[in-house]
Amino acid sequence: MPNDPSPEMMAAIRLWSGVECPNAAAARGLEDFPALMAEFEALRGTLVFEDEPSSFEAALRAEQEKQA
Repeated sequence: MPNDPSPEMMAAIRLWSGVECPNAAAARGLEDFPALMAEFEALRGTLVFEDEPSSFEAALRAEQEKQA
């Protein structure tokens, strides 16, 4: 991957937590983040506050089965 962000992510983890990447499994786990970030970026601008119920009770009412 030409633009591999893993070294930058490892440096940020080290800076914020003081923890080095402990093993190969942790390094492989970082490989999933670029795709995950791209998926979140693809959703940007598609969701708005009004798309969600404003409260738990409103969500329950919205999902309640219709009475026949």
